[in-house]
Amino acid sequence: MNLHALLGARAAAGKPLRVGLIGAGKFGAMFLAQARRTPGLHLLGVADLSPERARAALKTTGWPEERIAAPSFAKALADGSTRVTDDALALVNAPGLDVVIEATGAPEAGIRHALACFERGRDLVMVNVEADVLAGPLLARRAREAGVVYSLAYGDQPALICEQVDWARACGFDVVAAGKGTLYMPQFHESTPDTVWTHYGLTPERAKASGLNAKMFNSFLDGTKSAIEMAAVANATGLTPAPDGLGFPPCAVDKLAETLIPMSAGGALHHKGQVEVVSSRGRDGRDLANNLRWGVYVVFEAPSEYVERCFSDYGLITDRSGRYAALWRPYHLIGLELGISVATVGLLKMPTGVARGFNADVVATAKRDLAAGEILDGEGGHTVWGRLMPAQASLARRALPIGLAHGVKLARPIPKGQAVAWADLETPPDGLAVKIRRDMERAFAP
Repeated sequence: MNLHALLGARAAAGKPLRVGLIGAGKFGAMFLAQARRTPGLHLLGVADLSPERARAALKTTGWPEERIAAPSFAKALADGSTRVTDDALALVNAPGLDVVIEATGAPEAGIRHALACFERGRDLVMVNVEADVLAGPLLARRAREAGVVYSLAYGDQPALICEQVDWARACGFDVVAAGKGTLYMPQFHESTPDTVWTHYGLTPERAKASGLNAKMFNSFLDGTKSAIEMAAVANATGLTPAPDGLGFPPCAVDKLAETLIPMSAGGALHHKGQVEVVSSRGRDGRDLANNLRWGVYVVFEAPSEYVERCFSDYGLITDRSGRYAALWRPYHLIGLELGISVATVGLLKMPTGVARGFNADVVATAKRDLAAGEILDGEGGHTVWGRLMPAQASLARRALPIGLAHGVKLARPIPKGQAVAWADLETPPDGLAVKIRRDMERAFAP
């Protein structure tokens, strides 16, 4: 609650927090829109494989041309301007840099950039939740060993959920459930980039004209992104998924406290302390009134009859017993809120959510019957979607993480709905991401 004052003090002292952004997509652009309005922040550089896209994002979000034309990082450091480059590692190594934001969305790139940050002594805000779910517990450990901060990104739903869980626990409540809302129907698991726009009510032509990425939007629709985000929350908070993964129960906000509780108490959960995503649409295809499609929630339990009476006295919406209550936030502002992470990490040296264990995993699952010889096309593609699974079950099945399910060939047929295993691949993937993932499994296996 003192971040603005601390940033103002840095600005007054002429010692702004110097920030580098890797990845100038939608999330990065939303951060750029607010960064130029935030006192005490100096955007030292932006790195993107397409510098033209980065410059376009800066201009679109209001940055004047003279502010983004620094010919070198030394010049940017000296005069407070911004350097645009296609070299992410050059940005990480730029003199004077304090905090790096990794917003590429590519697991391999995210892991590579994270390790470079730790080696160079840079604090890191990991927007790239795909990389975090693939190897976050090990990345967090490597950061601690290097004496830097590794953090989930505020504005994205996992960090907001972690904040709610922390609030409840710091108040002395047991957390019964935490998660987010989304638009869900069972058939969405079969959605592909060819069918995705129908579900969003758009034509392919309109989507293309708006610059929308079919695979990315399909990842949100087919359940993969929800699984990834809930795995990140589980690994950061110690909450765990149900054995069968996400159930997506339809639920309006005023029903959270009676729905997101264990079945033994009349709710829909497998167990107390569960991550779950609620659907904004009923299974009959009708959208619910007062739904939580864009928001996050936490359900917590009264530890005594006295606290139950307090819930009633102050108007909390509870289940019928009065024992369980919920708080929710109806929206998240994505990159517009990312400055909270940057300031918290850079000034307070604290994360806004960080992986502390390996409790959940997201495994590649066949969208349809897959034939031997087919090439998997990863998150949001035509072949597989990501199913949330307890980490112990994932390791026992030797399941293939969704973050490594791109560009690999199947050695045998996989029926629809079955998780793909490492043994099902003709040639297992290799590279830095695979190595770090294997190291993480050995270090954190439940």
